[in-house]
Amino acid sequence: MADVRVGSLLRNTECVVYWAAVAALLGRLPAAVGYSLACRRGDRLYKRHTAKRTELARNLCQVLGDDLSATSAEKLTRRWFRFASCEAVDVTRLRHGARPLRRLVEIRGREYLEAALAEGRGVILCCGHFGSIDSGLSALHASGFPVTTLGRWQHKYTEALSSVERRFWDLVYARPVRRMRERPNIEPWPGRLGVAAQAAAVLRANEVLTISIDAPPLDCDQARAVTVPLLGREVRLLPGIVTLSRLTGAPVCPAFVYRSSDYRHQRLEISAPLEMGGDTVAAFRRCIAEVGAAITRSPAQWRYWASTPDLTSLGLISRADPARPPSQPSLVG
Repeated sequence: MADVRVGSLLRNTECVVYWAAVAALLGRLPAAVGYSLACRRGDRLYKRHTAKRTELARNLCQVLGDDLSATSAEKLTRRWFRFASCEAVDVTRLRHGARPLRRLVEIRGREYLEAALAEGRGVILCCGHFGSIDSGLSALHASGFPVTTLGRWQHKYTEALSSVERRFWDLVYARPVRRMRERPNIEPWPGRLGVAAQAAAVLRANEVLTISIDAPPLDCDQARAVTVPLLGREVRLLPGIVTLSRLTGAPVCPAFVYRSSDYRHQRLEISAPLEMGGDTVAAFRRCIAEVGAAITRSPAQWRYWASTPDLTSLGLISRADPARPPSQPSLVG
């Protein structure tokens, strides 16, 4: 059994070596050099991984439809591979108080956080699985705002991963991010009690709570999901961010990380608080509209393009042909 698990981890030896060693080296080089080499690695993966490249382009075209030409889909797919490679470098720069990364991340909208925290009820950041969000939020924490995230680590609930693979991703990805957070992730596992109480405690302490609202609900959570529009389709998502805001009085501010054309500089853009009035679905529609706007603005930065199961679960694409084996959910490149 141990050999099987190790073999599973080593199915993509290049990915293991890159995340465990190469990215750490790139993160210590001058930023222009390190991210340029990361982009070259992304280009190599784009050429080599034909199945994943085809899946990405197909998903982009299926969701964005007539708005996306084949040439544009090819460009976005190449950029997705580059972004995934650069994300590993971001994580390795979360050292020495995240100073190597903070120099590259511009935080816009700090005034909205400061105004919200001045009210003493904390603030909720409405995020998505978009851009290098985990590293960006760690940079925000290192800049003086106490940040805690409500959400699951993806490697913990991706069924196809072995225990060795889970430990690997915890070591190279989750652990560096956790060091730059006020508290451990509040993970809403099925049957776990007290999640709302833990989240409320963060806000009562007048801190920043982040929630990525575009995660596909687990089967056990489908009954609590609501239908909202995203990218021109109707999707099922959990509106917990609205419930939590109303219970605590904490404002909800959209927050998204955009990578610049040079691939090394990034902007964490925080917007003014959203209106939480009306019924729950109406308020949540305003939240998810912010996610849709970010994806439309920079499509290649949305992580879920590489995960047909997640896109299917959301309702953005139709069920896969039974004759075609489904792909496994993507973690990081």
